[in-house]
Amino acid sequence: MEILFFDMKIVAHVLLKNESSFVWYSIMSVLPYVDRIRIWDMGSTDDTLKIVEEIKKTKLAQSKEFFEVKHYKEVQFSEKESRQKMLDAENNVKSETNWFIVLDADEIWWDSSIKLLTDTIKNEGDKLESIVVPTVNMIGDMFHFQEKQAGRYHLAGRVGHYALRAINRKIPGLHGQGEHGVFTWADESNLKIESRDRKKIKYLDAPYIHTTHLKRSDNINGDKQVYKRAKKLKYEIGIDVPKNFYYPEVFFRDKPSFVKSPWEKMSIVYGLKSAVVTPLKKFRRRYLMKGVKHGY
Repeated sequence: MEILFFDMKIVAHVLLKNESSFVWYSIMSVLPYVDRIRIWDMGSTDDTLKIVEEIKKTKLAQSKEFFEVKHYKEVQFSEKESRQKMLDAENNVKSETNWFIVLDADEIWWDSSIKLLTDTIKNEGDKLESIVVPTVNMIGDMFHFQEKQAGRYHLAGRVGHYALRAINRKIPGLHGQGEHGVFTWADESNLKIESRDRKKIKYLDAPYIHTTHLKRSDNINGDKQVYKRAKKLKYEIGIDVPKNFYYPEVFFRDKPSFVKSPWEKMSIVYGLKSAVVTPLKKFRRRYLMKGVKHGY
């Protein structure tokens, strides 16, 4: 069935579990720039849902055309099934959306970046199928980022820390493939969308902060309860952020008192462990992992 659109609408899809450390900053960094948002919680046991419900009370959230929060007491669907169900749900609302942005709760956008992304969709969305952006991966704490050699995503003719984050719903037969870690979107012929017409895949210099390697739950067991989360908590000495580095604006805006500050520094124990393993990781990336793809 052909999807017909009358004006350009953008929805954000947020699938989460135990993301209390950064979920406020993530959603609030994108919310001003989208028309709709779907937030599905897959059984959080920390303050994630409390924070999401607090966001829902804000004037900004209430001004949205659609703001949905679903909470499942435990994971009922795989990542592929959950993301597909979120996509299919767009067909059940009166005013259909053209594009959706995949927003994970460890992704925090600069105002200029998310504005550039959404403006591009509104101005060029009828000619494009997907948009790729760079990521700034934090490691250890918010004062260090991971070296570029650690990024191995192959997207839009580039290799490194990149993510495909905006997708046109008019791609024929659009559906999800694979599970967590190798999940991607494909068309009716099962061709991955990043392998479709290169002219319709746009690269934007619109980075966001990615905290995937930091503690994402303030509950001591929160991260352990999420599939593969433990593997993402990497020990590594990153690169010091420059003195003139500025963080996403959302970090400095008003927030509820129970929302965790992002400025906690790495512990001494973490630093010592990282000092031992970092040289080995750098050697492996430079000499043993050349040409190896990661994800997608």
